[in-house]
Amino acid sequence: MTKLKLGPIEDDKPVKITLELSATLHRDLVAYAEILSRETGQAAVDPVRLIVPMLVRFIAADRGFSKARQTSLSRVVGK
Repeated sequence: MTKLKLGPIEDDKPVKITLELSATLHRDLVAYAEILSRETGQAAVDPVRLIVPMLVRFIAADRGFSKARQTSLSRVVGK
């Protein structure tokens, strides 16, 4: 069994945005969605729905961003 970084995709009210993906990235998202479906036992998810949880996980794991954000927040609160 493959250990993916994403788990089941939560059903959440989306905010609509438009973006363009390279064909390669889209193919990777399709493949990821297929593997995720097999791993979680859920029905296949639209690959576009993977983008948000992937970004959330990426940002949550970025220690540099977290530290910079804390610094920015402490400056705002300190004023």
